[in-house]
Amino acid sequence: MSTAGSRGRGGALLVAGTTSDAGKSVLTAAICRWLARQGVRVAPFKAQNMSNNSAVCVDPRTGTGAEIGRAQAMQAAAAGAVPEPAMNPILLKPGGDRSSQVVVLGKALTEANAQSYQSLKKKLLGPVLDSFDDLRSRYDVVVCEGAGSPTEINLREGDLANLGLARARNLPTVVVGDIDRGGVFAAFHGTVALLEAADQALISGFVVNRFRGDPALLEPGLRMIEGRTGRPVLGVLPYLRDIWLDAEDSLTLDGRPQTTGRAQPLGREPLSVTVVQLPRVSNFTDVDALMLEPGVEVSFTTGPRGIAEADLVVLPGTKATVSDLTWLRERGIAEALAVRVARGGTVLGICGGYQMLGKTIDDPVESRTGRVEGLGLLPVATDFAADKTLARPAGFGLGEPVVTGYEIHHGLVSVHGAEPLFTDADGRALDGCVSGNVLGTLWHGTLESDEYRRAFLRWAAHRAGRSFTPHPDTDFAAARQAQYDRLADALAEHVDTDALWRLIEHGPTPGLRLLPPGA
Repeated sequence: MSTAGSRGRGGALLVAGTTSDAGKSVLTAAICRWLARQGVRVAPFKAQNMSNNSAVCVDPRTGTGAEIGRAQAMQAAAAGAVPEPAMNPILLKPGGDRSSQVVVLGKALTEANAQSYQSLKKKLLGPVLDSFDDLRSRYDVVVCEGAGSPTEINLREGDLANLGLARARNLPTVVVGDIDRGGVFAAFHGTVALLEAADQALISGFVVNRFRGDPALLEPGLRMIEGRTGRPVLGVLPYLRDIWLDAEDSLTLDGRPQTTGRAQPLGREPLSVTVVQLPRVSNFTDVDALMLEPGVEVSFTTGPRGIAEADLVVLPGTKATVSDLTWLRERGIAEALAVRVARGGTVLGICGGYQMLGKTIDDPVESRTGRVEGLGLLPVATDFAADKTLARPAGFGLGEPVVTGYEIHHGLVSVHGAEPLFTDADGRALDGCVSGNVLGTLWHGTLESDEYRRAFLRWAAHRAGRSFTPHPDTDFAAARQAQYDRLADALAEHVDTDALWRLIEHGPTPGLRLLPPGA
């Protein structure tokens, strides 16, 4: 099979799923990495994403900061491509149960609820198709990820991310299903059967995801679903243990770095870290680098438990700073943090968590509640600005140079009478605050800088009185790249990649059977 970089020029594929979390993001990343390893210039694309876990990139049209779903930034990294707003033109960031901030081509546009967003969709189709066409003109292949399920028939009218996109651009569509949940064959059949005929004509194959056991046991089912639907099962991906990728959804232990394969700790004692799991947590990938460190034990809490006992407490970012601050008080976490700090315990606040640790928050933008009292654990005040700060800063921190991160926030923090956490080469303040054993920063992603992370862990261990030594060989960037290669290896071994190539190059399989009742 040819592996020339020009192969597949102008080709595209849509990865849909039987449900949310069926494996669309993972399969898309795997295909991107597999193609990139063959010299193909490939770009990921997700027309519409809903996530508070976003990434900051640079808009090549303007040279300014922009935000996209972190899963698409992850897929771009897997593809060896530079992330940009065209890869995720519409991002919905939930700020409550009924409303979301609508980000269009990397910039916040408006707030919308479920009903008003349906009307707004008509105006968003143009940016979606223009972005897809732009990527298609600049890359050999575009691998698209759907959203939720294509068979959400109540939302089919005005659909931007699934078969609405596929119909508009005649994209062959592969449906992935999670067999670990059960019912995958029924889900495959039902996904096709409930679609109208023109949509069914695009569904060109299935992929089974997260299978444990002997694949031979699946053979009767695979043959039957192919016979009943007229569509092939292109492969059965195994359950990949300890895989971790930048995700879209809420903070859980699932899908985060685990201990398997880590080096042995160097110190005599572990370092325990408790992360407060906020209701509207955002950019929770900040803790991934800690979870990868040998000897660092990370746990999550939604109450006071673990706040006093941990060597370090992390208060992460949030899309709803004032609301989550109220939640901290209702849960007794605010009081537990105050007691911890009074006893000399260490706390790290990141972005919204940093703002909560301060004395006041004035928010006429996000919550529109105006001025509220913070936790009072840092000498800072936060004023929310209408325009969001989107940047990729770098500086010095804890004596270490070249600390990189990214900013994504409305809240502007002023520091009164404390040392900065990050400075420029001349010692001038760039960001953050250090007051005793409490630190805060608006910069996300700084713990991915290996030398700074080790310096920070030494700082935390010293203050906790722990005999803990960070491992000198932990390379976060290399560990992340290894995850992409694991995905591509699994795809190459367990999926019919020749069939994938035919779909990418030639489009939907012609003459596919139409299933009732949608036929």
